[in-house]
Amino acid sequence: MESEIRKKLLNAFTTHQDDYLSGQAIADLLGCSRTAVWKHIENLRKEGFEFEAVRRKGYRIVATPKKVIADEIRYGLKTNILGSHIHYEESVDSTQKVAHQLATDGACEGTIVVAEEQISGRGRMDRKWISPKYTGVWMSVILRPQLPPHRAPQLTLIAAVAVVQAIEEVTGLTAEIKWPNDVLINGKKVTGILTEMQADADRIVSIIMGIGINVNQKLEDYPEEIQPIATSLAIEKKEEISRAQIIQTLLFKLEKLYQLYLQNGFQPIRILWESYAISIGKNIKARTLSGTIVGKAIGITDEGILLLEDEAGVRHQIYSADIDLE
Repeated sequence: MESEIRKKLLNAFTTHQDDYLSGQAIADLLGCSRTAVWKHIENLRKEGFEFEAVRRKGYRIVATPKKVIADEIRYGLKTNILGSHIHYEESVDSTQKVAHQLATDGACEGTIVVAEEQISGRGRMDRKWISPKYTGVWMSVILRPQLPPHRAPQLTLIAAVAVVQAIEEVTGLTAEIKWPNDVLINGKKVTGILTEMQADADRIVSIIMGIGINVNQKLEDYPEEIQPIATSLAIEKKEEISRAQIIQTLLFKLEKLYQLYLQNGFQPIRILWESYAISIGKNIKARTLSGTIVGKAIGITDEGILLLEDEAGVRHQIYSADIDLE
């Protein structure tokens, strides 16, 4: 019950970010006494929220916590579904592992898992993902689309578009997508996306979408061997970025694209994805499990499969590969 009251309180402050809310107005909204309002505000203060209180006007939030706790994410969140339930942890093996268990236990669509640190973060092909504490966005999102399993790869591409749009809106930086799910800035990786599925034979039960964004790391935070190929938003922007704002904007963009996809299919997403893709129209090398193919990337199919045309004019469909620009 307290969690629902807290949600209503933060939603009220979100809706009136530039205004003061009187204690009586908050009490009426929450259906509680002004003393109870004061207690809720004091609890938010303990979490790191800073309030300005003006006699005859009321309260206004003037600063938020440095951590990405649930209440920090809720304050300013403008989604209807994504983030409706927030599971926050200081440290986890991986947010994917926690989200899989929550999904198995019946967590509703839109539930997100956020951690300050991942001990065993992972990316595609079980590669290690470096997730130092208090620096990045380490998050998993639970979706439950009514779709057949073969359409699951499209959701990874939707996530990549949402990440690019969120980065550009919050920071002004230009980000690009490297097929299928890496987001780059100035040719260096800033985001990885790992989409996993729980499914029956004919339908998706849940999609667990893991998103790792390097936000406030410094170059020395990375192992020496990946420093030439990795970056963060703070390195590129040369200033610290609000991780909560990145999460809020990402969830907003992802929800809009997800709804667009469910209503209109993959075609509008495909057009957006190709507009952000770094490899389309360029010569690439695709290293697959069965060998290496060299040619020009000419686009993706409506299933999200990469199309590569070799020197002989033969078109290859790339389902899974490591991609290098020639």
